[in-house]
Amino acid sequence: MKLDRKTYLKNVKRAVVKIGSGVLTRKNGLNLNLIDDLATEVCRLRNKGLEIILVSSGAIAAGLKKAGLSKRPTSLSQMQALAAMGQSNLIMAYEEAFSRQGAKAAQILLTRDDLTHRRRYLNARNTLMTLLSWKIIPIINENDTVGTDEIKFGDNDNLSALVVNLTESHLLVNLTNIDGLYDKDPRRHPDAQLIPLVEKVDRRITKAANTIPGFLGTGGMASKLMAARNISLGGIASIIANGAKPNILKDIFSGKACGTFFLPEASALNSRKQWIAFTKKTNGTIIIDEGAEKALTKKGKSLLPSGITTVQGRFSMGDSVVIQGKNKQKIAIGMVNYSSGDLQKIIGAKTSQIETILGYRHDDEIVHRDNLILEFQLEQ
Repeated sequence: MKLDRKTYLKNVKRAVVKIGSGVLTRKNGLNLNLIDDLATEVCRLRNKGLEIILVSSGAIAAGLKKAGLSKRPTSLSQMQALAAMGQSNLIMAYEEAFSRQGAKAAQILLTRDDLTHRRRYLNARNTLMTLLSWKIIPIINENDTVGTDEIKFGDNDNLSALVVNLTESHLLVNLTNIDGLYDKDPRRHPDAQLIPLVEKVDRRITKAANTIPGFLGTGGMASKLMAARNISLGGIASIIANGAKPNILKDIFSGKACGTFFLPEASALNSRKQWIAFTKKTNGTIIIDEGAEKALTKKGKSLLPSGITTVQGRFSMGDSVVIQGKNKQKIAIGMVNYSSGDLQKIIGAKTSQIETILGYRHDDEIVHRDNLILEFQLEQ
């Protein structure tokens, strides 16, 4: 039986609401009236027992106005400077809006490094859980002022999906400046039709998305689809809707047919495997033989050194790597128990030989099956 939107939403107790720059800003800066309206809606939902976590864009857009610039710069240092200028305005707008509702907000700025390292990941989770227990609304943004290409999430759509996993939320609401996913770009095609339900984000669906970012944002519809896909693999639904519409959150959580509803996958990855697959960056490649490929894909086994033929790149114990077959097709992503340097020494060896060759043995497995995500599980 197909999952019903209304039934799913009745069971949501914690949700991440991502608000894009196109919703939060206008030509003369932050849209303070809209922020007020969102704060009112969030507080009403909280009063009904829902826990809401906000992922908010808008710092760079607010900085543009503050700096008196007419267009977004392209250099990293300039955008970091704008983020530094605008973030204080952004959080102050939220603080004042929630204060008028008798509520309190807290600012959390994250980089990918904060979520890549397991201990820091858990620390961030504990902080968020504490804030929610204190009835304080967390407002999360990427730490653009220190972010570099190596540690950036890419856009807040990706960050919002990671926050869903981090907080074990039950829904992602992605508020943008259009009504949802259309079968073609509605800005160019007047006959474009809204797609109310997506059962699976496959290649047909991704073709319907466009990758043209807005003036103030970094992600187009394609990044929103990727966020929806990633959390659906964790068994979580998402909605893309128009954040400029009055009472949009009230309508969404009452089960009304707003925007596009993305069904969750029936067979879900657990939280740890989502973290390995989507949060940790891959730092190298391991190529394996046919026997190892069969053991991983057909028998659900772990990866042993005897099945490895080649190690590429430099990585440390605990890093994520891509695992390829002999034809260099991607088979899986996994978290390794040995560094690339040590792996080079034990390529093709038996498990019983590891300690003799290295002088120690951390684990029998190079990648344990519990830390392995097969490619077919991630296919669109």
